[in-house]
Amino acid sequence: MPPKPVNTLILGAGAAGLMAAAHAGPDTLVIDHAKAPGEKIRISGGGRCNFTNLHAGPDNFLSENPHFAKSALSRYTQWDFIDLVDRHGIAWHEKTLGQLFCDGSSKEIIAMLLDEMRPADLWLNTSIDEIAHDGSRFRVALTRQGKPVTVHARNLVVATGGKSIPKMGATGLGYRIAEQFGHALTETRPALVPLTFDETTKEVFRPLSGVSLPIRTRCNGVGFDEALLFTHRGLSGPAILQISSYWREGDAISLHLRPDLDLYTALRDRRAEKGGKALATVLSDYLPRALVTQMAEAWELSGNLADQSDTALQRLCDRITDWQVTPTSSEGYRTAEVTLGGVSTQEVSSRTMESQNQPGLYLIGEVMDVTGWLGGYNFQWAWASGAAAGRAIAAQR
Repeated sequence: MPPKPVNTLILGAGAAGLMAAAHAGPDTLVIDHAKAPGEKIRISGGGRCNFTNLHAGPDNFLSENPHFAKSALSRYTQWDFIDLVDRHGIAWHEKTLGQLFCDGSSKEIIAMLLDEMRPADLWLNTSIDEIAHDGSRFRVALTRQGKPVTVHARNLVVATGGKSIPKMGATGLGYRIAEQFGHALTETRPALVPLTFDETTKEVFRPLSGVSLPIRTRCNGVGFDEALLFTHRGLSGPAILQISSYWREGDAISLHLRPDLDLYTALRDRRAEKGGKALATVLSDYLPRALVTQMAEAWELSGNLADQSDTALQRLCDRITDWQVTPTSSEGYRTAEVTLGGVSTQEVSSRTMESQNQPGLYLIGEVMDVTGWLGGYNFQWAWASGAAAGRAIAAQR
């Protein structure tokens, strides 16, 4: 089969790749190894796709260069994507903290992107065998549905994602492509991921599996007010997923249970009214009963509320509002929503996402060292970086 010439070849039919194709103009080919496009979009948000966040901005992203994401995010904002969603008649709602979800199915977002990228071609079940540049164009050897094919492209867009959720085919291929063309990588690690603990701590947490409550979690100077979920492996829920991006092995994390409540004042007032009740019984009015039972055993809580002095109450509340736990690890890429780190921003244009080492090479989405918070931020980075690359390619014409 003779080589197929195209202006732009996009590697990856995920959020960033499809958005780049929507802006890159005609003579664009998108390839993916999967059987269907946008698989991470499909499973996100419980099947309803948390497609952006009303509060998205550069402060919601982690990178060795915190300024890198500013350009793309400012030129394709959450409002631009919301306008696109509205134009396609997709109903949506705000859940919490600015998180926007489809009223219906995440498949509506995929269908919208496929419609926007027309007339670009899409090849699925296609793997990458070799990539080279001959001085004027990229030569990419592929296997499509079991048959070899070579594509020649003026522009090559790497939108292959990171290492997270390997059961969906994540391999870190984009990092190897970037290194091939002289790009450095920052450390990569699982992010937005549940945290795990030693066996002793697991024994404490295991009876609490399924228990959830609002907390403020802090680590390394960063904090989030979200929900905590106990699991049979350790801790999860939005609060833990958020703080996992800032946690490192050996660090303790602080759990402030019920940050919405002045617990000390509440207990002191209850002592004046119903001091004859057991301390654990009264605590169960403010915290899940199963959690209080575990606390009573582990912290040796006993006696009636009336038996507790102001000092004892303050000491207990300090413990509850700054419960220090030290994870041993995380659940890893198997359950991580994204990959922290990636291709260094040092030799990539923040305006166009084009490589400064190899003209015509663009690196977008999760493959870059830009990682968002939980809540639609990573999709917004995919839309913004994809649009930046696609528009830069279209401007060449």
